[in-house]
Amino acid sequence: MMDRSDCRLIIFAKAPVPGEVKTRLVPFLGEGPTILLYERMVLHTLTTAVNAASGPVDLWCTPSIEHPFFRRCAKEFKVGLMTQTDGDMGRRMAHAFHETLTRASWALLVGTDCPSLTPDDLIEAAAFLKEGTDAVIIPSKDGGYVLIGLRHNADDLFREVPWGTERVMEETRLRLRKLGWRWHELPERWDVDRPEDVERLRLEGYIGSADCKLQIEIPPLAGLKF
Repeated sequence: MMDRSDCRLIIFAKAPVPGEVKTRLVPFLGEGPTILLYERMVLHTLTTAVNAASGPVDLWCTPSIEHPFFRRCAKEFKVGLMTQTDGDMGRRMAHAFHETLTRASWALLVGTDCPSLTPDDLIEAAAFLKEGTDAVIIPSKDGGYVLIGLRHNADDLFREVPWGTERVMEETRLRLRKLGWRWHELPERWDVDRPEDVERLRLEGYIGSADCKLQIEIPPLAGLKF
């Protein structure tokens, strides 16, 4: 039984299985480097969440918590492991919030695709919820969001949303208005889904240098035009 806290941090992650994560990068990086990059982003996200010290951190895993990588994460970062439910992204997010808000006053949910997310971002997001804001969001440049924080459950925020499209954030704003909730948006961020995003990781020092933040080097992506 987990103790109740003011805030809990939810991190969504897939097991690093070839063909299941970052498949759009495989033709450009190869399977091995793609898996390694994905694992490094998960570890980086966990480091960010733990360093924020905003509350307990739970790693919500799919398809199960049994993968050795998840066990390593739990051991290294002292985080809880939870299994995502079945269904689309919306159903899985709604379920995670339902479970988490039974033992926390508010919760933040992030994926592992935004290495530029900082502990200060998480601290600021949690602060808005603590002050009574119903929801807090960090939009992404592709029309979605990289963080959502809630004080209340609301399945309507997640049901039948066009996930993976540029309409996610617009649709979420409409639903927040219908709920009559007060929400705050922090500055927009970018996430890592396409080859040009990997190049941006290199340009901003996250990969490919001696002191890179993701602790990984990937050869330049030859022949690509951005």
